[in-house]
Amino acid sequence: MGVDPGLVATGFGVLEAGAGPVTVRDAGVISTSPGEPLEARLNALHRAVHRIIELQGPGLLVVEDLYTEYKFPRTAILMGHARGVIYLAARQLGVTVVALAPSEVKRAMTGNGAAGKAQVQRAVQTVLGLKDLPRPSHVADALGLAATGMSRITGQFPTTVGGRTRGSLFSAAGAQKWPPHSPMSAVDPTRPAVDPARPGVGPVRSVVDPGRRA
Repeated sequence: MGVDPGLVATGFGVLEAGAGPVTVRDAGVISTSPGEPLEARLNALHRAVHRIIELQGPGLLVVEDLYTEYKFPRTAILMGHARGVIYLAARQLGVTVVALAPSEVKRAMTGNGAAGKAQVQRAVQTVLGLKDLPRPSHVADALGLAATGMSRITGQFPTTVGGRTRGSLFSAAGAQKWPPHSPMSAVDPTRPAVDPARPGVGPVRSVVDPGRRA
């Protein structure tokens, strides 16, 4: 599962690899309202990510790392808050987290570590065999993170040959509206963020099964 963190909009994408083709299980954007207090927005983001992890059961969470430099320090601080609650949700459900630099993902998807957002979107569409361009860019970034993380596990990155995808990537998700569902549809407001009947922190998996989701 790839996550492109942000306080206003967090993109996510879930890929599944098995004996057959790799497929896009789910993708979308979690949005929070700028008019809400910071603690409310962070709580909403945590609940949404926690619920999506519960529903999809990824074996690995791949999060975009912080840049080395930010033009506006406040942006880095807010991004750090968002990443913190995402890490917390993963830890509570015992999912290993890996952080990848944006340049690494861009290089893996396009061959250019300084590629623009539009170029990344087109590359993700091609590599994952999507019918439509993944929109908004947060979704494309999240799917790129998931694909790059999966390639680290399997040691293989899919390539397109003769108009078809080799290496098992195929998806029907491109036929769906981006995002495929409402940003908050995975969150039940009547449920607590953490089920009190379950331990708050589970054991972190040290080995990720290549047949599971990223």
